[in-house]
Amino acid sequence: MTIINLTMLIFAGSLAAGVIGALTGLGGGVLLVPMLVLLFHINLRYAVGASLISVIATSSGAAAAYLREGYTNLRVGMFLQVSATAGALLGAIVAGHLRAGVIAVIFGLVLMYSAFLSFRRQEEVEPSGLPGPLAARLKMGSSYPVPGGWKSYYPCHSFAGFGIMLVAGTLSGLLGIGSGAVKVLAMDQVMRLPYKVSTTTSNFMIGITAAASAGIYFRDGFIDPGVTMPVMLGVFLGALVGAKLLMRIKTESLRLFFSLVILAMALEMIYSGLSGKL
Repeated sequence: MTIINLTMLIFAGSLAAGVIGALTGLGGGVLLVPMLVLLFHINLRYAVGASLISVIATSSGAAAAYLREGYTNLRVGMFLQVSATAGALLGAIVAGHLRAGVIAVIFGLVLMYSAFLSFRRQEEVEPSGLPGPLAARLKMGSSYPVPGGWKSYYPCHSFAGFGIMLVAGTLSGLLGIGSGAVKVLAMDQVMRLPYKVSTTTSNFMIGITAAASAGIYFRDGFIDPGVTMPVMLGVFLGALVGAKLLMRIKTESLRLFFSLVILAMALEMIYSGLSGKL
């Protein structure tokens, strides 16, 4: 296979990952890293580095569209980002001291847990009637568009969400996935935000989280332009398409598709890590 053919295949796969990342709030990295490692046999650390750069592109591509539509909650995003950024720096530092196989197994376990939680939850969250004390003080309540108008909501359990974001940020720096899976599930299930508000706010956050850890990977020489460029362009274009599709696709369909795809990736990553293929 020539370099041009390989580049085009990576671009096509990244385009698909970008669409899915924008639809689910995952940032594409949840599919990118397994795709680059398992299909194209790229070193895991270089795959993580390319994924982090693409996560920044995904966030940039989708965040503007979601803000314009009125879904993203900026106050919630900036509050949670403080914890997520600290975790991202910690995760990137820890990643330099772990074997590739260990990281792959951790990756697979995280994906399996995310798939389980997402598949288990079938109903849309009902917004809480009253905000928690911290949410009220920081004025994090807002509204989002629904058929026929706008619907108000208020975050709950803000401190618990803040703590979970530290874990999410650590996973982002360690695995290069943007940690959108954990962020969406934390906002959706712990803070009781509507699902589409959770995915769009996650898309806003993941670029900042990824940028915090990408600098460490760049310092250590794990950002390869030959891999990063087609990945970044593909994910960016895919994110634009996914942002348009999100407004027309049912929430239940997103969760089911998300669960099945990442479950398959999780099993393969765990097998590869345990068998020493990475």
